[in-house]
Amino acid sequence: MGIKDIDIKENFGKIVQNMDLKFRKIDDKELLIAIAIDKYKNVLMTAFMDKESLKMTLKTGLMHYFSTSRNKIWMKGEESKNVQKVLEVFKDCDGDALLFIVEQTGWACHEGYMSCFHNKVDLNTGNSTVIGDKLD
Repeated sequence: MGIKDIDIKENFGKIVQNMDLKFRKIDDKELLIAIAIDKYKNVLMTAFMDKESLKMTLKTGLMHYFSTSRNKIWMKGEESKNVQKVLEVFKDCDGDALLFIVEQTGWACHEGYMSCFHNKVDLNTGNSTVIGDKLD
C-alpha cells in the first residue's frame, strides 16, 4: 500500500494515535521535528510539523511543514517547484520526531544547495565553511 492509497479523511486520527506521536509545545504550537533524507541517506533538511501539516503530507504524499517564523503551513517546493515526494516514514524512540525518506526534485535548501547542512563548522574556531556547490 502506497501513501496515496491511505484514506486520510477517515483514518488520520487512528493513524496518528497508532503512531503514538508526542507533539511538543513550541511557541504555543504543538509541533514535532521532521527530518528529510533522500534514499541514499543524505540529510536534506529539518523543519517542524504540526498535526495539519502531517495530515497534508500523508494525504498528498508531498512534504508539508509548519513555519514558526511565518506561523503557517507550507509545502516544500510550492514556490521553487523543488518538491519532496514521501517514500517512507520512521519515528524516533520518543515519538517526537519523524524521519521521512523522500524523492527530492531539484535542491532542498532555499539557498540553492542540495542539503541545508552545507556549512561545515570548524570545532576549534566555530567558523563555518560552505561545502558543495550551489545548484541554482
